[in-house]
Amino acid sequence: MMLDLYSRQIVGWAMSERNNAKLVIDALQMAIARRAIANPIIVHSDQGSTYGSNDYQGVLKQNGLLPSMSRKGECYDNAVAESFFGTLKTELVDDEDYRTREQAKQSLFDYIEVFYNRKRRHSYLGYVSPAEFERA
Repeated sequence: MMLDLYSRQIVGWAMSERNNAKLVIDALQMAIARRAIANPIIVHSDQGSTYGSNDYQGVLKQNGLLPSMSRKGECYDNAVAESFFGTLKTELVDDEDYRTREQAKQSLFDYIEVFYNRKRRHSYLGYVSPAEFERA
């Protein structure tokens, strides 16, 4: 998941059976396709091996993106992303019983693209959605 720290909009996401470099690269490539890269952009992550992989770091470099990683054992360095995952779990995952991966992926798409980015209000943004905040 790639989250724009300024607007809190989810700009890239992917789903897979495995947590590997391909998963995070797919999310990163979605974010790159959605956002124009004008200024140096910092892409922050935790210290997971997928984010440190040569493939992932190569995609960052090819696109002029600057990598940043949390300090070891410092969950607050990545607090906004961790907060999103807590919200996702509370508002979506805990109440669902997915029978197929495709059903889960469609549910995730609906939550992120239809609800979270466009309708869900955030106190940090003055109680507007990420999409409304970006339009203002």
